[in-house]
Amino acid sequence: MPRVTLRILYLHQHYSSPEGSMPTRSHGFAQALVARGHAVTMACGRYAGASTGLTGPFRRGRREGSRQGLHVVEFDIPCGNAMTLPARSAAFLRYAARATRLALGQHWDLIIASSTPLTVALPALAARKLRGTPFLFEIRDPWPELPRALGGVPRPLLAAMDRLATAACRRAAATVALSEGMAETALARGADPAHVHVVPNACDLDLFGPHIAPWRPEQAGPQECLALYAGAHGRANGLSTLLDAAAILRARGEKRLRIVLVGEGSEKPALMARAAAEGLANVTFLAPQPRAAIGALHAGCQIALHLLADIPAFAEWTAPNKLMDGLAAGRPVITNQPGRAARIVEDGPSGVAVPPGDAAALADALVFLAMQPAVREAMGAAGRRQAATRWDRRLLAEQFCEVAIGGALPLQPTPPKATGPLETDTWRRAPRAVADIGTRIRAPGVSVAPGTGSRFPKTFRMPPT
Repeated sequence: MPRVTLRILYLHQHYSSPEGSMPTRSHGFAQALVARGHAVTMACGRYAGASTGLTGPFRRGRREGSRQGLHVVEFDIPCGNAMTLPARSAAFLRYAARATRLALGQHWDLIIASSTPLTVALPALAARKLRGTPFLFEIRDPWPELPRALGGVPRPLLAAMDRLATAACRRAAATVALSEGMAETALARGADPAHVHVVPNACDLDLFGPHIAPWRPEQAGPQECLALYAGAHGRANGLSTLLDAAAILRARGEKRLRIVLVGEGSEKPALMARAAAEGLANVTFLAPQPRAAIGALHAGCQIALHLLADIPAFAEWTAPNKLMDGLAAGRPVITNQPGRAARIVEDGPSGVAVPPGDAAALADALVFLAMQPAVREAMGAAGRRQAATRWDRRLLAEQFCEVAIGGALPLQPTPPKATGPLETDTWRRAPRAVADIGTRIRAPGVSVAPGTGSRFPKTFRMPPT
């Protein structure tokens, strides 16, 4: 089959280039599509900690430019984890409105809608209904399943998200989920099993690894073992347990460990205030850092931390970058999540799994790894092997490209036969009739239980020395 150049609109409100502190999955996958010769436009907002690399002024609420073949349209719509729910919801809807105009204003062969936020599906559904444009729906976090599990979201809003998620899963040409558990939520909503694919989070082996020059914060003593948490400081991350562990270590007189937290989020001011009030001198907070600096911090630390709040739904419905970054850096990972994360570190073995919310077990795991440099080295090497053989971003980007292009090519024009009239109206397959977006979608809400069968231990299991 001859190569077909596609015009692709990639919708990711929280997009960031490696110059920012946010994950760069969509950047890497978009660049992979560009490398295949496709014309890709990335449309995003202004997310706290993200960086598009664009520096010009906003005009009429947007700015745009091209870097390394990727065209970026950045809307002047601020958003961030520290904002209130109403403010974030307003930002989500504003972005959806601007992205809808972009989706309908030009011809696109494919739209990639990367959720969260779930409202990114609105422009994709509109383009499918009004222009017949196929779309790929990517589930980075399953909404509304996770917000429902976390709590605090009004029921009418959850009901609206249920309808939108169901419509997106059923009408997408392809659905990509970051874990098997997330894929199950799409199937439960009626997605075609033949068009549901799992492309997990990936490891960036260029930004993380033994070839990176290490960086240690100035507060760190030369003999201290550093345990690094690099990520969001929100309610879902459960970082109060980490401070509880720090308090336990201080009470034990443990001076070999320092906990370093880098990132931003709604809970960070309270966490910093608590650490100061309790005199937790073994805890260091850093501002958000560019991805290259995060790689250097991993090179300078001895332990990577992957932590979330004690919410059972997180076991199979999350795929955090923190775990992948630790593996890529060749650092042993302590995770407090059962299910998928525990299976990954146990398969290495590339780390230690402790129960969620158990500060004493977390403290024990930190001390164990601090006292066992040979175990740390062996686990780190196993993690790096996992990263290279299973989670290399270049390999997973190729899988994503195959899924994306496969979703668009069936809708491309078929060359006309040598004889007979040219019926251009039949070149594109007509879209199926759909209900009016946001008003007539009335599919019932679906509640899906997370996958079971995890090998996560009931109690903390110390690995053998």
